[in-house]
Amino acid sequence: MTLIAELERRGVEVFTSPMLTIALKRVPELSLEGIQGIIFTSANGVRAFSKASMRRDLPVFAVGERTATVAREAQFIDVESANGDVDSLVQVVMARCIPEAGAFLHPAGSAVAGDLAGQLGAAGFAVRRAEIYESRPATALTGEVQTALADHELDVALFYSPRSASTFVTLVKGVGLEKACESLEVLCLSKAVAEAADPIMWRRVMVAPRPTQDALLETLDERLRKQ
Repeated sequence: MTLIAELERRGVEVFTSPMLTIALKRVPELSLEGIQGIIFTSANGVRAFSKASMRRDLPVFAVGERTATVAREAQFIDVESANGDVDSLVQVVMARCIPEAGAFLHPAGSAVAGDLAGQLGAAGFAVRRAEIYESRPATALTGEVQTALADHELDVALFYSPRSASTFVTLVKGVGLEKACESLEVLCLSKAVAEAADPIMWRRVMVAPRPTQDALLETLDERLRKQ
């Protein structure tokens, strides 16, 4: 179930304003020779790879369940979720694989969080990063979000990534609405996301106990119960 569907199921009115736009890059045909598996650190990586290659037979290691779900929907046969962040993904790969079996392909964007290649490299694994898409920051808030923010109709803002949080901060400052955020709570997927949202003042900053959508929603549910 998508995040919006999960929120609406809880009776939450949702306003959306995409902070990033995903653009596929024109890349030569991806070489999978000598590859023992594919590592996906985002759902966007899955979608981009799926358009660049028809291969679905290699084992997939996904950073979290949302990314793993997208991989399964794209018809990948063998998908394992690390249910966490890059660190937990590294631990799963190290527990399941050996360096001698081949390198890993990491389809990624122009901006990458964490040091996946460095951590796996230190354990003897080879990682080939394929930059096949880029995430472009939004240039404006949607009209409905800008109006709702100005009219203090929003209660909570949800951020999944440091870049989406920092983009929101930039856009809010650009239209002079940072003061409106002082009455707004923010719920972040991780401490890194919360740090990116820190340049403006919020009524309260909440961080999910684990970097997963389930944990994010659990934190929101706890807040809703206290209302």
